[in-house]
Formats: sequence, C-alpha cells, structure tokens
Amino acid sequence: MSTQLPALRIGHGYDLHRLEPVAPAGAGRPFVLGGARFDHPLGPVGHSDGDALFHAVVDALLGALGMPDIGQSFPDSDPAWEGKDSAFFVEAARTKVARAGFEVVNIDATVICERPKLSERKREMIGNIARLLGIDAARVNVKGKTHERVDAVGEGRAVEVHVVALLAAMSTR
Repeated sequence: MSTQLPALRIGHGYDLHRLEPVAPAGAGRPFVLGGARFDHPLGPVGHSDGDALFHAVVDALLGALGMPDIGQSFPDSDPAWEGKDSAFFVEAARTKVARAGFEVVNIDATVICERPKLSERKREMIGNIARLLGIDAARVNVKGKTHERVDAVGEGRAVEVHVVALLAAMSTR
C-alpha cells in the first residue's frame, strides 16, 4: 500500500444547532452564520458562538485531512472555547491544511433553516469564508434551503449545515 497522499482530498462537514430564544429570554446566542450576524429572535445553543456554517467548514477541512473533528480538536468541555468567535476555528483549520501541504480548491455549503432567510446575506457569508481561507470568493458557494416544515429544522427549532471541501496538494514549483 502506498503511503503517498493523493493530489486531491475531499472532506464533508456537518453541523446542527438547536435554536432557542436569544439570551436573556433563553439559552440562544445571537444568530451568526458564516460570520454574518442576523437579527433573529432565536439563536443557536452552543459552547462557542454557535456558527454552524463555520463549524461545518472546519469539519470538512479536517475531514479531508483525516484529522479529528472540531469537537475533538476544540472540545466544548474546555472553557477556552466558551463564546469563541468561530472564525478562530476556521483559521486554525486553514493552518492545518497548509501544514499538511494542501490548499483549498473550493467550498460548497448548504445551510438548511426556515428562518432567517439567507439570500440577502449570502455574499457576506461567502466573502467571510473566502477571506478566512485565503481563496477567491468565486471558489465558495453557499446555498440556502428549507426543510419544508418537517422535523426540528423545518419547525424552526434548529439550523443544519452540510459542507464539502476539495483540497489539492500544493505544487512544488
């Protein structure tokens, strides 16, 4: 069996956060997705800032490298991550990608939630992801979907995100 890594690596990231009324009315944090803050009465319940899009990006990158996921790398049992801006985790994953000799080719994300509607903020989320990963915004896609009022996501009680990342070995020119 060859120990040489393939030139391309694909990773899938997933995250789901329960949504509750924003503090002080409940345990929800302000609703942030892809670094964009939404004015919404419900927010994610989470240890860090609860940015499910950034969390799924991190898991996709770490998964492509065969590394431990975000929960193992930044456990919610560690008070250091309490309320942490999830941009930190994306930057840490980007560093791991570079140290492993890879670069991000593209990111494709699907955010599933009933509310808030994402269309007016997609460019901002795409720009934030691209900036944190050091890639052109044309290499990042964010799609918004609903769950047609089915299950907790469809009832507006959760937000769900899937992300696929493609990495390529850096050239040795």
